[in-house]
Amino acid sequence: MRTDLWALLREARYALPRQVEKLAPGPGADAAARICGRLHRAGLAATVGHFPADGDTPEAVVAVNLAMVACLGGRSGDAYLSVKAPALGFDRLHLRRLAAAAAASRLTLLFDAHAPRQADDTQALFAELLARYPGTGCVLPARWLRSATDAERFRDGSARLRIVKGEWADPDWHGDIGHAYLDLVKRLAGRRATVAIATHCPQLAERALALLLDAGTPCELEQLRGLPMRRTMQVAQRWAVPVRVYVPYGRGWWPYAVDKALARPHLLGWMIRDRMGLADPPGYSPA
Repeated sequence: MRTDLWALLREARYALPRQVEKLAPGPGADAAARICGRLHRAGLAATVGHFPADGDTPEAVVAVNLAMVACLGGRSGDAYLSVKAPALGFDRLHLRRLAAAAAASRLTLLFDAHAPRQADDTQALFAELLARYPGTGCVLPARWLRSATDAERFRDGSARLRIVKGEWADPDWHGDIGHAYLDLVKRLAGRRATVAIATHCPQLAERALALLLDAGTPCELEQLRGLPMRRTMQVAQRWAVPVRVYVPYGRGWWPYAVDKALARPHLLGWMIRDRMGLADPPGYSPA
């Protein structure tokens, strides 16, 4: 009986995100653009990232991203368009079309990171667009073995780089996430192009920003909208570093968010500690 109950609960846990999509579709391009406007008025920059739903074709994903470009084009504010190459089918024509539209609207294109097995294909497309659009950006996950080499490769170039812990770890990676993250920061300290520090851990943000600023590297703190960010924002304010907020949108966002919330039962405690300015328990590491 206990095994059957556990199986039912597990099945319900994985089914819930898909049900959420039917009841509460994620925000569209117009809604995301309005959020970017509010962030701009609050003195914050934005990155917009589309989350496709199951079954969305590359053509449909391109159309939604082009709609986002149209919404942001001509608006005041510093906004970037973050794209997911797998959702576009790694199609060069799709990406060239999207990159041209973004450039015409003076928007920078950044490539999100996914599973390590998709890194080679993503990096190939990134390198192609970087040669034509020098400000194009990509993500370096600290949990990937290849990221150290990628950091050295892009260190002296014009690419925008965002450092993250990495949602999908390299199967052969078994290190300390804090050390791996700061190792990437140290490799990039001294470069002239911007480095975005994407973390909600105040201690990690403090150390990373200090390393970059001491080396004269332009940097910013990037936060995911919806996660606790009060303490990390205070770190950015102390260092007088600009803050950029990642704004997710699209039909796949709420299912993704609900799935991650169900997998992180500690999220409520984290939000309370952040709101009250309390320290995290020993060994706890926010995103």
